[in-house]
Amino acid sequence: MDVERRGDVAVVSLRGGKANAMSRPFLAGLIELLTEVERGGRGALVLTGYEKYFSAGLALPELLPLDRAGMRDFIDFFGEAMRRVFACARPVVAAVNGHAVAGGCVLALMADVRLMSDGPAKIGLPETQLGIGLPASVVEPLRLVLPPSSLVPVAFEGRMFTPGEAHRLGLVDEVVPAAELLERAVARATVLAAVPPAAYAQVKTAVRRPALDTIARVAEAERETWLDTWFSAEGRARLAAAVARLSAS
Repeated sequence: MDVERRGDVAVVSLRGGKANAMSRPFLAGLIELLTEVERGGRGALVLTGYEKYFSAGLALPELLPLDRAGMRDFIDFFGEAMRRVFACARPVVAAVNGHAVAGGCVLALMADVRLMSDGPAKIGLPETQLGIGLPASVVEPLRLVLPPSSLVPVAFEGRMFTPGEAHRLGLVDEVVPAAELLERAVARATVLAAVPPAAYAQVKTAVRRPALDTIARVAEAERETWLDTWFSAEGRARLAAAVARLSAS
């Protein structure tokens, strides 16, 4: 990951290999970055991707061979990384520069503000189309961020959306010309960074505590039902087909 300081804002260009797929090293780097930001006590964070991807989601070719215990360990680690972004005491702005698919969309949802470039990229949670569900670490932030009317197309149907569609659904807060995306994200982050840190952290924690408490309470049970979908016959077949398409691209 590349980090550039712009005043009180740390601009982080996520770089996790092809399409910014989320492997364990990618998630470990994200957690380490958040630790450093929070240790500083002030400032804000802008997350963006590179080329045409914000993130294409989980690194499926690496994950498909895992057994249930291995996948349980990975999804717990993924959940912890997303929780760290969601609960970060400092402001987090997602500058969604390209495709944000599945886990990439989840990462954007964890931010306080989501800006997306206007263009051909799409964003969404296609998990149900792959025959798999959504763990508690995803469902609870969705409840908080999205209006109830958006849950069916986003979570149940698993559709992918253009920037304009995503804005109407509440997946993103603003659509920005691609050439202006990063500057606009830094400007939003700078405004948030100017809020006294203790006050910002208290309000953010208070707003998000119900979701975090629910995740802690139900995560274990919902993780197992999520794993049931990952290892179901239909889930395995659809995931294998997705990996085959990735390999051919």
